[in-house]
Amino acid sequence: QVQLVESGGGLVQAGGSLRLSCAASGLTFSSYVMGWFRQAPGKEREFIAWSGGSTSYADSVKGRFTISRDNAKNTVYLQMNSLKPEDTAVYYCAAGQYYSRSYTRYDYWGQGTQVTVSS
Repeated sequence: QVQLVESGGGLVQAGGSLRLSCAASGLTFSSYVMGWFRQAPGKEREFIAWSGGSTSYADSVKGRFTISRDNAKNTVYLQMNSLKPEDTAVYYCAAGQYYSRSYTRYDYWGQGTQVTVSS
């Protein structure tokens, strides 16, 4: 079955960096749009970025976060720089068939990894 496993979350000070990874199995990775989303307590799941033949970013992270993928390793990454306390959330990777900023358009999800940014 399809599995997406995130790693790389943790506690970092404001201004710091983290790199999240999401290892996929059970699907033809190169055929899927891979997305990153996040969800803070009491808030809706928020689009961050997707990667397919191109990339797209939410305005809130543009210029600070970079999504990339290694199709040979079935892995998608999210490099996060200049982190802010408001970036604190559980971060999820997702796989879908469409270029979409809506979490409802993604078919498979990882379990999430916590990112906490202290001020």
